Amino acid sequence: MLRSIFSKQADLNDYIFRKHAIRDNAGSPLTMDAIAAESAANRLSVNDIPNQWLVRYSRAMREEIRELDQSLLWKWWSKDHLDLQNVRVELVDILHFLVSAMISAGMTPDSLHSIYSQKHAINMARQDSGYNVLNKTEDDNRQIT
Repeated sequence: MLRSIFSKQADLNDYIFRKHAIRDNAGSPLTMDAIAAESAANRLSVNDIPNQWLVRYSRAMREEIRELDQSLLWKWWSKDHLDLQNVRVELVDILHFLVSAMISAGMTPDSLHSIYSQKHAINMARQDSGYNVLNKTEDDNRQIT
């Protein structure tokens, strides 16, 4: 299912790039494959395509999270009811941009699973070792490949 989501998102982004005549820095039509290839080739400077699109997708995710927050109820005295259907749609909107960012960072469904599994193991170990602000370090994250 994750492969299907990645594929559909790449197809949607490629369609949007074509529809709006979005081009890469060399003037060629932009594709998600081209962004991922730039990531794989370590073209990662501020003006390179992966960074440009990661910035855009990060900003889009923040806006979608803001929309999600606006849908949530925080007034404990309110008689309102949560619109769960809208919450679900906002979460999927966030996923659209998250998957786009993952592809832009050169991730695949398989690498996502691998990185997630490694990070999950680190998080579990942190919980077991009394992880707190005094012993917080990112050294354990650096071993993730």
